[in-house]
Amino acid sequence: MFLSRAMRWLVTATTLVIVFPALAVAQIIPHIVPEKCRASAATTCGICDIAQLVQNVINAGIYIAIFLSAVLFAYAGWQYITAGGQEGKATEAKKIFWNVGIGLVLVLGAWLIVDLIMKMLVNQSALFGPWNEIC
Repeated sequence: MFLSRAMRWLVTATTLVIVFPALAVAQIIPHIVPEKCRASAATTCGICDIAQLVQNVINAGIYIAIFLSAVLFAYAGWQYITAGGQEGKATEAKKIFWNVGIGLVLVLGAWLIVDLIMKMLVNQSALFGPWNEIC
C-alpha cells in the first residue's frame, strides 16, 4: 500500500518531531562510569564509586524509560486516531495506552521506593537528593 503525498509528509514530520527530542535527551544522560574511575588506570575505585555507578545506571534507565513511554504514547495515539471506526484497532490502541501507563508508573514507583529505602537506611535528612553521596 502506497501512501499519498500528504500522508508521507505527515509521517515524515511526525518522525522528525519524535527523533529530534531524542537527540536532546542524549545530552541529559550523564556519563555512566564515574569521573574518578575514568581519570586514569592508576586510580582505584571505591565503594562510593560503585554507588555512583549504580545511581548513574538507574538515572539513565529512567531517562530512557520516560523517552520510550512518550514515543509509545504517540504511537498509541496515532493508532487510535487512524482506527477509523475499527473497534479492534481502537481497542489495541487503548491497550497500548494502558500498558505504557502502567509500565511508567511501575518504573517511577520502583525508583521512588528504592530512593526512599536508601534514604531511610542512611538516615539522610534531605527530602530529595542522591543517596549515593553518603560517603
